[in-house]
Amino acid sequence: MSHMSHTSFASFTHAAQQAQQWVNELATDLCWSEPSAYRLLKTVLHAVRDWLSPAEMADLSAQLPVLIRGVFFEGWAPTATNACERKKRDFIIRVEASFGCDDEVDFDVAIKAVFKLLDRHISHGEIIQVRNSMKKSLRELWPVD
Repeated sequence: MSHMSHTSFASFTHAAQQAQQWVNELATDLCWSEPSAYRLLKTVLHAVRDWLSPAEMADLSAQLPVLIRGVFFEGWAPTATNACERKKRDFIIRVEASFGCDDEVDFDVAIKAVFKLLDRHISHGEIIQVRNSMKKSLRELWPVD
């Protein structure tokens, strides 16, 4: 039985720390619990993933920390991606439906918080590409330069 090298384990530990940092930042930004922040991050990442073209999705995922990238692709079915009208309202409804109905949550504010988190950690050029690939109404939720 082979053992994981120290370097591999250090990389794994770093990946876990990065993912935890993202969840902690989001929880702090929203004054939410970490489990709720994680659920929101996962829900918004899945909605973003399904709203992007395959090429744009690949570009964005390449800049995500390893474990966050795993969350991004979790449950993804390439053939199930629908190409309907993708307006801001549809995006918010998708996030609400996936997150679970919660009268305490202002989903506009919550989604903006996830986009701000991405804005802090993803290269500016990639954020511009992702934002520009979305409908103008949805871009309103992204932080402005």
